[in-house]
Amino acid sequence: MNRPLLLAFSAVLLSTPVAFGHDYTVGGIAIGHPYARATPPSAPVGGGYMTLENRGAQADRLLSVASGAAQRVEVHEMAMANGVMTMRPVKDGVALPAGAKVELKPGGFHVMFIGLAKPFVKGERVKATLNFEKAGAVDVEFAVEALGGSAPAHGDAHAH
Repeated sequence: MNRPLLLAFSAVLLSTPVAFGHDYTVGGIAIGHPYARATPPSAPVGGGYMTLENRGAQADRLLSVASGAAQRVEVHEMAMANGVMTMRPVKDGVALPAGAKVELKPGGFHVMFIGLAKPFVKGERVKATLNFEKAGAVDVEFAVEALGGSAPAHGDAHAH
C-alpha cells in the first residue's frame, strides 16, 4: 500500500467511532461494561446492566448505586415465583463471594433508574456511582445501547 493511501486509510480509521467495551476496577472488584438500554421519550424508568467479578480474597457486596440521571436508583432482582415474574429491590445488596462473577442482566439482577431526568439515548452515557461494602465507591458510566437490544458484545476493553 502506498504512503498517501495508507495515511488516508489511517485517518478514516481514527476518525470512525468504534464501540469498545469499558471496564472499571475498585479494590478487588472488576466491573465489566456497564450498559443501559435506550428508553422511549416518556419512559419513567430505565435499566442498567454489567458484570461484577470479585478478584479479591474476601467476599464483598454491591450495596447501592447513585446517579443524577434519575430521582432514585435501586438494585433489583427479577425472579419467577409460582409461575409469576416478580421484580423487587434487593434489600441487602448483591453478594459477591471471593472469586465469583455475578452478571447484572435483563431477567435477573439489574440496576433500576427510577424517575428519569431525561430519556436514555443510544450512544450517550449515564454517569453513576457504585457503592461496595468493602471496596468502596467507584464512578462509572453506563453506555446507552439500542432500545430492546441484546447485551453488547464485550470486545476490546480499556480500564478506568
